[in-house]
Amino acid sequence: MSLSVRPEHLKRYKDLAWLLIKYGRFDLLAQAGLDQALGTREKPAEGFSPKVEELPHDLEKLGPTYVKLGQFLSTRSDMLPPQYIEALSRLQDRAEEFPYEKVEEIITQELGLRASRAFSEFDEVPIAAASLAQVHRAVLQDGRHVAVKVQRPDIRGQIVADLDALEDLAEFLDKHTTMGKRYMLQETLGEFRKALLREMDFRQEAQNLNLLGENLRDYDLIVVPSPIEEYTTSRVITMDYIRGTKITSISPLRRLEINGSKLAEELFRAYLQQILIDGFYHADPHPGNVFLTDDGRIALIDLGMVARVSAGVQRSLLSLVLAISDGRSDEAVEYAIELGEKTPAFDERQFKRRVGEMVVRCQRATIKEIQVGRIVIELFKVAGESGIHFPSELAMLGKSLLNLDNIGRTLDPAFDPNAAVRRYGSELFRAKIRKSVSASDMYELLMDSKELLQFLPKRMNKIMADLAGNEFSITLHAFDEKYLMTGFQKIANRLSLGVILASMIIGASLLMHVDTPFKLFGYPGLAVIFLLLAALGGGALAVKIGFHDERCKRNKDGDIL
Repeated sequence: MSLSVRPEHLKRYKDLAWLLIKYGRFDLLAQAGLDQALGTREKPAEGFSPKVEELPHDLEKLGPTYVKLGQFLSTRSDMLPPQYIEALSRLQDRAEEFPYEKVEEIITQELGLRASRAFSEFDEVPIAAASLAQVHRAVLQDGRHVAVKVQRPDIRGQIVADLDALEDLAEFLDKHTTMGKRYMLQETLGEFRKALLREMDFRQEAQNLNLLGENLRDYDLIVVPSPIEEYTTSRVITMDYIRGTKITSISPLRRLEINGSKLAEELFRAYLQQILIDGFYHADPHPGNVFLTDDGRIALIDLGMVARVSAGVQRSLLSLVLAISDGRSDEAVEYAIELGEKTPAFDERQFKRRVGEMVVRCQRATIKEIQVGRIVIELFKVAGESGIHFPSELAMLGKSLLNLDNIGRTLDPAFDPNAAVRRYGSELFRAKIRKSVSASDMYELLMDSKELLQFLPKRMNKIMADLAGNEFSITLHAFDEKYLMTGFQKIANRLSLGVILASMIIGASLLMHVDTPFKLFGYPGLAVIFLLLAALGGGALAVKIGFHDERCKRNKDGDIL
C-alpha cells in the first residue's frame, strides 16, 4: 500500500509529520520510511523535550478535524502518555464566528424560511462559536426561548478530505510500524470517522437529546433540553434554551445556596444508570457541557458526542470497576481482558503485574486522592501498553468519569466517587435484572415453550421413524468416520461390560444372604465366585484403559492435535 500523492493529501501528511517531529515521534516516521518521502529528514536535537502544553494550540491551527481528533485522543489513555491526555483535556473547542449572512443563508436552505420569519426574535451575535457550528439565542413564534445551533458553511467537505488523508496514513503505519500494529491505528481512525460524521448530523443529536431525556426522566435534579423537531435538520438544530452557569464558574456565594452533596450524588447516579443500565451515555461531560440552572438543577447539554455500551459489556464493566475499588487485582485483570481485544503484542505477565501495582495504590489512596475516572484511564493505558485494544466507547469512559469526578468535587469537596460506585453500581444492576424479568419477557418465554411442546411430538415421531427405517444419519465434519465409529464401538463395549460387572456385584451381594452348603472362605461359594470374576473383569478393564488407549497428542502451545 502506498500513500496518495494528491497535493491536498501531501499537505496534510506534512502537517502530521510536523506534529510527530515536534512532539518527539520522529522514530515513527523513520520506521515507516516517511522521513525521506515527506522531506522531513531533520531529526530533533539530542535531549530535545517537547512542550506538551502547546499541543492544543497546534491542533487548533490545523483546523476543525484536528481539534476533534485531539478531543477524541484525549479519551484514549491506552494510546497516549498522561501528560498528553491532560493537555488535550484542556483543548477548548473555540473558533472564530462566521458572518450572520451565512447563518441566514443556511437557515433558509435548511428550514425553508428566513430566520426573521421562522423566529419572532433571533440574536445575530452568537453566544458560542466552535469548530463545527455556532449557537444563537432565539425565540419561537409561540414565545418559547430556544438555542439554535448552525453548522459552519462548507465544513463537511473539508472534514471528509482530512479524514481520507488520515485513514490513508493510518493504514500505512499499521503495515509498516510496530506502533501501528500495537494500537491498530486504522481501526481507531475508523471509530473516530464514524463518531465525527455522526456528530455532524444534527438530527442524530436531536435523537440523542430525546433518548437521554427519556432515560433520565425520573431524576428531578437533572434536566436535558428538548429539541424542536420542526426546526431541526442535518445542519440546524433548535432546542430549549437553558438559563444557567457553567459548573466551574459557580461563585462561592451561589455554592452556599445549593445542596452540592445532593446534586453530586444525583449526577453520579444518573451517569451510572446511563452506563450500566441504559447502555447509552453522554460521553463529554466537561464543565462547558454541564450547567447549574437558575432553579438549582443540573443541565446536560451538547449531545454530539455519545457512546453506547452493549448489554454483554455492562456486567463485565461493573465487575471491573468494583474489583478495582475492592482491591481484587486478579479479577480486575480477567475482566479487562474480557472487555478488550488482544493484539499480537499482548504481554499477560506485564499486564497482571502492573494492574496489581495500580490496585494496591488505589487501596492506599485517601478519599481526596481517589478518582474513579483516573483509575479507569490508567487501567486502559496499562492495557494499551501491554497489547490490549479497547473499543472507543469504553476508552471514552475514563475521560467521562474523570470529568464527572471533577464536577462532583466542585459541587461537594467531600464527595467520594469510589463509595458512590459501590453504593449505586450493584443497586442499579439488580434493578436492571428485575426490570428484565418483565411481563413481555415472560410472555415470550411462554410462547417459546408452547412452540416447543407443540412441535416436539411431531419431531420425535420423525426421528423414531427415521431410526426404524434405518434412515437416521448424523453428519460430522473434520473427523475420520472409521476412527470415530471405532471409538463409538469401544464406548459401547465398555458400557456393556460395566453393566455386566455391576450386575455380577449386585447379584453376589444378594447371594451373600442365601445360606448354602457350598462355602468359600466361610461365605456362600457362588457369591464369592461372582465377586472374584467381577474384580478380575474390572482390573482387566482398568489395565486396558490405562495402557492401551491412545493418548491425546499436544503441540508446544498445549493445543490438542
